[in-house]
Amino acid sequence: MQDILINWTPQETRVAVVENGAVQELHIERSLERGLVGNIYTGRVARVLPGMQSAFIDIGLERAAFLHVADVQVNGVTPRGAAATATRGDAAGPAVAQTPIERLVFEGQTLTVQVIKDPIGTKGARLSTQISIAGRLLVFLPQDDHIGISQKIGSQELREQLRARMNRLAQVPEGAGPPGGFILRTNAEEASDEELADDIRYLRKTWGLVREKSFKSPPGTLLHQDLSLVERVLRDLTHDATKAVRIDSRLQFESLRKFGQEFTPTSVAKLEHYPGERPIFDLFNIDDEIARALARRVDLKSGGYLIIDQTEALTTVDVNTGGFVGARNFDETIFKTNLEAGQAIARQLRLRNLGGIIIIDFIDMSNEGHRNAVLAELRKQLSRDRTKITVSGFTQLGLVEMTRKRTRESLAHMLCEVCPTCEGKGQVKTPRSVCYDILREILREARQFDPKEFRIIASAAVVEMLLDEESQHLAGLSDFIGKPISLQAEALGSPEQYDIVLM
Repeated sequence: MQDILINWTPQETRVAVVENGAVQELHIERSLERGLVGNIYTGRVARVLPGMQSAFIDIGLERAAFLHVADVQVNGVTPRGAAATATRGDAAGPAVAQTPIERLVFEGQTLTVQVIKDPIGTKGARLSTQISIAGRLLVFLPQDDHIGISQKIGSQELREQLRARMNRLAQVPEGAGPPGGFILRTNAEEASDEELADDIRYLRKTWGLVREKSFKSPPGTLLHQDLSLVERVLRDLTHDATKAVRIDSRLQFESLRKFGQEFTPTSVAKLEHYPGERPIFDLFNIDDEIARALARRVDLKSGGYLIIDQTEALTTVDVNTGGFVGARNFDETIFKTNLEAGQAIARQLRLRNLGGIIIIDFIDMSNEGHRNAVLAELRKQLSRDRTKITVSGFTQLGLVEMTRKRTRESLAHMLCEVCPTCEGKGQVKTPRSVCYDILREILREARQFDPKEFRIIASAAVVEMLLDEESQHLAGLSDFIGKPISLQAEALGSPEQYDIVLM
């Protein structure tokens, strides 16, 4: 069973998914940094790049958004890969030959586009012209005409039954316009005809409002915004195994209950207002869990530990035995540690929302059976993830390569920034290294200038070393250049910073 805790403030919403007392997922949405995925805009083509088969689209954001040819609808046909992207992986569209982008769009053209990936780092948002609007049970594709079924839904026979039901329910009166396409989400597997029909009506009405607004809005206009995080909790995170959804804001509780009564009636009974004086996240020490999810090191119960490093290109996970000596021999110790690490890694990827390329360096195992068991355990734990994941086997170097679809910023990128002291290097020069930088700099300046004195302004640790362990070298330099050198300690922004003043 799972509990969902929602901590709401005007500036930030935080959601924790707790299973068996352990936090499995963290979701954070800030009102000033709300994600853009699902938003529909009127955009203007700012620049076409034939060499990259892409175009930059102005949708009114700080950075131009990015439209690739694979995400451009062609004559009512979903291009290769677009449906899978635009509908969050529920189904894939037919493969078609691509037309060059310079024959599809032109500078100054107005397009209705949808964000399919948030801006990340220096990259602008990624767009698609294949619009999709998500409901509780269905995803509506207004420019399409096929019925798709989530790949996670049961047998082929059941899938065909659902497709036949949807074809009947999605029919429109003759002359009423195109019916649009639909994809059944995983939670539609046991939905009644009435529930499906309600979702169809809601989605078509929503699209009608978007389309009407697009006809009279200038480029850069937001036509439709996806649901807020608290609303998505009821739509996407709540299911049969959810025991309760607790929220600590009476105002948001009432608003969410009204939303649920209209769109997710089966979830309303699970919704609870938390009136306690203690913050709701204190119930399960969620803030401590967030702090641990930002650390490099993750301790395992056995005594082993993980080291997780996130870089621009990829994420690495290094598994170490640490102090674990519980097994009868070293091979068993390694095997037990790697098994536990596989469970912990799957949870940490969800918790930290790590995406892209991930390289896992398990402790080397000579036993092939052990390697297969560890890989099977990792895949089993990853199967609980709602995000698309691919896992390769062990490479010749003993590494496991995997990818996890990246749809939003990781927890660390959302909550943290680059250290101003080390500028993201994770380390700073030693005081001795800074001393030698200073001595070389003084020697260079003495060859160009003729001051009465050189004054060194540096951190206390550097000044102390120049007065103590490096005093002989400082005195020797002063004699060599024939000028006095004075010292002044100041609290600078970084221990690497210093200044040399010509007196």
